[in-house]
Amino acid sequence: MSRTRKVAATAALLAGALALTACSTNRQEATGGGGGSCDTSKGTLVVGFVAPLSGSLSALGLGMKNSTDLAVNQANQACKVPGYKLALQAEDDQATAQIAGQAATKLASDPNVVGVVGTLNSSTAQTVAPILSQKKIVQISPANTNPTLTQGDNYQTAPARPNATYFRTATTDAIQGPFAAQYLVQKQGKKNIVVIDDGKTYGAGLAGQFAAEAQKLGAAVPARLKVGEKDTDFSGVITQVRGLNPDAVYYGGEYPVAGPLSKQLADAGINVPLMGGDGIVDATYTQLGGRAGDFATNVGAPPEQLPSAKAFIDAYSAAGYKEPYSAYGALTYDAANVLIDGLSKAVGNGTFSDATRDGLIAAVQATNIQGATGAISFDQFGDTTNKVLTVYEVKDGAFAPIETGSYQAS
Repeated sequence: MSRTRKVAATAALLAGALALTACSTNRQEATGGGGGSCDTSKGTLVVGFVAPLSGSLSALGLGMKNSTDLAVNQANQACKVPGYKLALQAEDDQATAQIAGQAATKLASDPNVVGVVGTLNSSTAQTVAPILSQKKIVQISPANTNPTLTQGDNYQTAPARPNATYFRTATTDAIQGPFAAQYLVQKQGKKNIVVIDDGKTYGAGLAGQFAAEAQKLGAAVPARLKVGEKDTDFSGVITQVRGLNPDAVYYGGEYPVAGPLSKQLADAGINVPLMGGDGIVDATYTQLGGRAGDFATNVGAPPEQLPSAKAFIDAYSAAGYKEPYSAYGALTYDAANVLIDGLSKAVGNGTFSDATRDGLIAAVQATNIQGATGAISFDQFGDTTNKVLTVYEVKDGAFAPIETGSYQAS
């Protein structure tokens, strides 16, 4: 039996302008559809999405969801997949591995799910990727940065790809951590840096990469300290930090902890910059206490400075989404378009079924297109070949880009 869902040409479909969300599936029928001129007689195919849509990291997740929605809508308007309409099914993983696993299982049980955009967190991807891989469902993350997701636990000595269905448009912490260390040590002159992380896959991995490079460059890392991802009082850790008299603090984790930690450090009289990774680059960071002079790295170049991203930014604005596209918007838009482009090539003028999945995986692996973030292609591990990163500094209450470049091994 074909895995495609046959749909009748109802009046609602011909109208083609209604966005319907089915409460039982979180499925959103995309608006548009080529002004009613597209042939959708073969049915509806589903683009899955998994990220936090509620909770403390929802500012990032909602921007990702909207960016995926934009790509799906544009694909329908352009009749990108002949004979089919695309629908977005967004699942809220609440940044929790168990819930993310349930979302992945739900999506994997639907024969019409062609692929999944997400997740935000590396820790959730560790659960999601194997579930989707079992069903040969492509997953493309715009935000996961832990190296083990593409190269396995022994990535430093014997890299091996765990899941052939997993790809990402964000570069890894094996590059981001050292890039940050080079900036803080060589360009800011920091020589005594306390490193703190939240113990999660992303935060601990990024902090470890940073610390190793900082020490290689001659800086002292007198302590590696831990906080909880839900902690609000950091007085115990701050007492330890004060005794070490650092000239900077590096934090591996996300903005819900980083912002208050920065404020409490300053309140305790420790007036040194806090630096973090892409997980703290959001306006919420300063709202929670992040201070002027704090630093962060983010994957890619600032979309606002890329001519290639102008069409995305303009279209996002015109679509009227309530939330900003945030740190991963352009990368998510590209991830969704890579999936859709691969689907178009794999399906061709035929029909989508289980037999199409190997072709879709191969088409995504062979991606070579221009996206909002620039040229997009993948290496043998499913990692993006785009290794560009940007350093940001908090100025006038917001992160502002100050330097964009690529990591060069020291």
